[in-house]
Amino acid sequence: MSATATAPQAQIQTAVTDSVVTVTENAARQIATMQAEDKENAGKCLRVFVEAGGCSGMQYGMVFDEKRDDDLAAEFHGVGVLVDPFSANYIRGAVIDYSDALTGGGFKINNPSAHSSCGCGKSFEA
Repeated sequence: MSATATAPQAQIQTAVTDSVVTVTENAARQIATMQAEDKENAGKCLRVFVEAGGCSGMQYGMVFDEKRDDDLAAEFHGVGVLVDPFSANYIRGAVIDYSDALTGGGFKINNPSAHSSCGCGKSFEA
């Protein structure tokens, strides 16, 4: 019986360890709200990516999208998250949070792979 009890725990641990980014409960709640407000996004996952640009060389992006064959996928608090292999190299270990504060509110990405970032928090240097 103990082998059966530890098997689900091992599966949960593997899913958490293998995820590229982590989404906090606050961010997941906001993402779910955005999906509910726009029916076009229902059933889609949040794609987190990086691309060249911004004042520090690379910038973050987030869109609702369908899963592609090479995507790395995870689920946090009921929200699916996708990261392409290129972006995974730059954002592995990042935590996505959300704040509804009047000043400085919105989505925030805490990326341990960023050597420096700009004041706006939307771009970084790898």
